[in-house]
Amino acid sequence: MIAYLRGRVLSKAPNQVVVDCGGVGYDVAISVSTFSELPGEGAEAALHIHTHVREDQIALFGFAEMQEKRLFERLLTISGIGPKLAITVLSGISAERLVVAIRGGDHATLTKIPGIGKKTAERVVLELKDKLEDMAVPVAAGGGGYHTPLGDDALSALVNLGYARPVAQKAVESAIEKDPEAAKDFETLFRAAMAAIR
Repeated sequence: MIAYLRGRVLSKAPNQVVVDCGGVGYDVAISVSTFSELPGEGAEAALHIHTHVREDQIALFGFAEMQEKRLFERLLTISGIGPKLAITVLSGISAERLVVAIRGGDHATLTKIPGIGKKTAERVVLELKDKLEDMAVPVAAGGGGYHTPLGDDALSALVNLGYARPVAQKAVESAIEKDPEAAKDFETLFRAAMAAIR
């Protein structure tokens, strides 16, 4: 069972990376947030791996952070969620925000994720709500982080411009961290977040 890979990045895309480990290229499915943390082609990368074995195939799923891998494996315990949907979920929302949404029973946030309907969201909350105590969630400055109407608007605007949600989310969070006052004005916050992405 493969649990960890370290090697050279041969190629990468938002949902897949090929890692060369001693002359063998491993094809690994990844989330968008792991993609944004990986170095460029030719550089060395390390991934925590979940090996998924089926009758007809062996698939590797890779994660830059151990917390994301653990969350992925918790999602797999829910009936109706396979590895492809679990990786899609983690591409649609950061691990931290997913933990907050599940713990808080925030069905509205969960149903915004592609592939997650109302019933699946309810099942995720019901089955995982009390199983995430060991998942550390950093508390954002001021306690509210970007989870304010203006923060959500800025995030939505960046996603509509084509930025991946985890990338846009990090940009909004870092803009608010640098200048908490920016969170009070949409235009200021949006421009600061755009600057953070660049």
